[in-house]
Amino acid sequence: MAEVKRILITGATAGIGRACVHVFHAEGWEVWCCGRREDRLGKLQSELQERIHTFPLDVRESHAVEGALSEVPTPHLLLNNAGLSRGFEPLWEGKLEDWNEMLDTNVKGLLHVSRAILPRMIENGGGQVINIGSIAGHEAYPNGAAYCASKHAVTAITRALRKDACGTGVRVSSVDPGLVNTEFSTVRFHGDTERAGRTYEGMTPLAAEDVAETVLWVATRPEHVNAAEVLLLPTDQASAGIVHRR
Repeated sequence: MAEVKRILITGATAGIGRACVHVFHAEGWEVWCCGRREDRLGKLQSELQERIHTFPLDVRESHAVEGALSEVPTPHLLLNNAGLSRGFEPLWEGKLEDWNEMLDTNVKGLLHVSRAILPRMIENGGGQVINIGSIAGHEAYPNGAAYCASKHAVTAITRALRKDACGTGVRVSSVDPGLVNTEFSTVRFHGDTERAGRTYEGMTPLAAEDVAETVLWVATRPEHVNAAEVLLLPTDQASAGIVHRR
């Protein structure tokens, strides 16, 4: 009987994370997933029922991460998805609380979770880490200094970790999307849904499912193949600042 693959997904309550829960579950994986919103975790649990385990976790809290993940069986795949953008203004108008939330989640949260899981993967002789990055980790854009910095950090961590893990059997990859129509912009604009909707006006953005299917493709390459870095853009987007709008 073939071994059931196990994935751990952070930030699973919305957007790309939630889509990945559904895509991997549909492929027969055992899914362990966490997030800050317990009501949404409960909804996932009731929707899928079997082969899914949910637990609340704020990845910013290092001690909470250590405690919670010590109870999770070693996954074959760690998907570091938890992340957000908060605010969109020139650096000198940025809010300290927004910067702290982004850097603590996008950078330190990824480090906390990876540090908790990787020793067991390495001891087992293999596994995979996929980090959800962004086009903002490849190029910076106006009004996004702190967010772009956080995603450049994800790119640097991914590339350094891939070198650290070389020879351990652990593959390290990133999937870096451009414009994706999720709650991302609503969160960025502090709940202003009208302004968030304008982000995607006149163009066709990616859907969360497009990213999830790409993550699945990266995860299911043969063990000798590592799709190290995937930059995933909608056809209407050529770069962070070049978007075709009809």
